[in-house]
Amino acid sequence: MLRTHPHALATYRVVALEDGSFGVEVTIPDTHPTTVSKFATEADAEAWIAEHQRQVHSQASSGGRSRTWRNRGR
Repeated sequence: MLRTHPHALATYRVVALEDGSFGVEVTIPDTHPTTVSKFATEADAEAWIAEHQRQVHSQASSGGRSRTWRNRGR
């Protein structure tokens, strides 16, 4: 049975944080939203979204999983 990557249906929203930095609110259906932070600029947050979506698509195609969700690719 083919399984869908847990983040395949996620939605992403850049949010401004109180200290002037930015975060990405990630919402996966049937779960509570979580915020990935801190990004110095809105563009950095948008770049993280694009890279995360690329990784999710790549992993979904190959059937693999990644640890980058927790460590932002570091």
